[in-house]
Amino acid sequence: MAKQVVILAAGLGTRLGRPHPKPLTQLRSGESIMRRAVDSLRAAYGADVFVTAVVGFKLDLVIEAMPDISFVYNEVYDSTNTSKSLLKALQLSQPGGVLWLNGDVVFDPQVLPLIQEHIETGRSFVCVNTESVAEEEVKYTLDDDGYIKELSKQVVGGLGEAVGINFIAAEDKATLLARLAEVEDQDYFERGIELAIERDGLRVEALDISQFHIVEVDFDEDLTRANEFVES
Repeated sequence: MAKQVVILAAGLGTRLGRPHPKPLTQLRSGESIMRRAVDSLRAAYGADVFVTAVVGFKLDLVIEAMPDISFVYNEVYDSTNTSKSLLKALQLSQPGGVLWLNGDVVFDPQVLPLIQEHIETGRSFVCVNTESVAEEEVKYTLDDDGYIKELSKQVVGGLGEAVGINFIAAEDKATLLARLAEVEDQDYFERGIELAIERDGLRVEALDISQFHIVEVDFDEDLTRANEFVES
């Protein structure tokens, strides 16, 4: 069972242009992006799943809106990126693997049982969508053994997009922690994964969840797409 989940929710969310943290953006269903995610996680994995949000920008609003989860504070949220938010969360995590989500991801809850099957095998993975390879998104390639080789927005010839749902297995956590600590402050967490793959031989699977609706909400048009399947 997935016991630990981290939600990265410290960023400014400037592209969406809301006055509140992006994970608190209201969906047409009446729930926020983060509330929908937490409720879906508990429905799928049980009430005892331990959810931690990394907060920074207007953290008081997130804490007030989500009194039933735990929090880690990234005090340099305005000068660092997701690599350092994830670093803080993993440093404070309990023993065992950790599932983490970007705080702006709206997903079909039916994806969670599939993810759980892979968590139980104890293998690290990045969820991907093979039906889209947009230039501004994080893309990936595979090595000869079928594991992720490259993972960044700069990838050329990407096979699909990373969708913002990821898992680091217990035995791989220390390796990822070390690489997250050494990447630049403005790097995304994917850079830490890339370094661990390149220098430590970390094996990360590309878990294809293309059959499920999933949207990372960066712009108003993304929010519109998310609302279309939330309401359906």
